[in-house]
Amino acid sequence: MDNCVFCKIVAGEIPSKKLYEDDKYLAFFDIAPMAPVHFLVIPKQHILTGISDINDDNADLVAGALKIAARLAKEQGLTSYRIVTNCGPDAGQTVFHLHFHVLGGTTLSNQMA
Repeated sequence: MDNCVFCKIVAGEIPSKKLYEDDKYLAFFDIAPMAPVHFLVIPKQHILTGISDINDDNADLVAGALKIAARLAKEQGLTSYRIVTNCGPDAGQTVFHLHFHVLGGTTLSNQMA
């Protein structure tokens, strides 16, 4: 996608503070963190706009992203954390490329729970 910020990050056109990268996924720290630890995990392929697009063909890709998120949270020293994904503009989604926010390192508000 030409206008997708995350696709541009994957392509190296926009810099990011990378936490993890392999052939299918990229994890990087959020530029406007909402917790002491706040990073995103994204699939490199722009095949999903949000969690509502999960289907039999891409469910393994989504599961892999969550597996990486959990491993990275542990590596960041988090024993308690939140994983968030927004689906649609009314839910606060601003980048329409499936991504998971991982937040922790402090007591998080129950407003999002």
